[in-house]
Amino acid sequence: MNDARNYSISIRFGSFDGEDCFEARVRELPDVVEYADSYTEAYDLALDTIATTARVFSEKGLSMPPVQEPLEDYSGRVTLRLPKSLHRGLALKAEAEDISLNQLLVSVLSAFRGFDSAMTEVGKGWADVISDKKGAKTSAPVNLRQI
Repeated sequence: MNDARNYSISIRFGSFDGEDCFEARVRELPDVVEYADSYTEAYDLALDTIATTARVFSEKGLSMPPVQEPLEDYSGRVTLRLPKSLHRGLALKAEAEDISLNQLLVSVLSAFRGFDSAMTEVGKGWADVISDKKGAKTSAPVNLRQI
C-alpha cells in the first residue's frame, strides 16, 4: 500500500452542521470526510481512515485508488487537434476579443473547470448533465458569446 501521507488530504476550518471545526477530505477517496477540533487531529483522522480503508479494501480483494500525481509532474503544455471549422471559429473569436487563441482556450477551459467543480459539489458530474435520457453521451456546444 502507498503511504497514507502520499494521498491528497485537504483540511479547512468552517462551520459544519452549526459547529465550528476542521474538516479533512481525501481527493482520491471522495467519500472520506473527517471532522475534528484541531487541524492536526483532522489530519491524523484522515490518515487513519486511509489506512483503515486500505486494510478493508485488501481484505475484500480490492485495490486502493492510486495517489494523484503532484502538480510538478505536469508541464502545462497540451497539444490539441481540432476540426478546421472549430479552429477557425475560435481564432476569429480570439481576434475579435484582441487576445491570443491560447488565452481564449485557457479562459474557456477555466470556465468549464469551474462549472465541473460546481456540478461535482451538487453530486453531478458534467457528463451527467449532458447525457440524454438513454444514458448515451451527447456533445454540448460551447456558446462563446457567453464567455
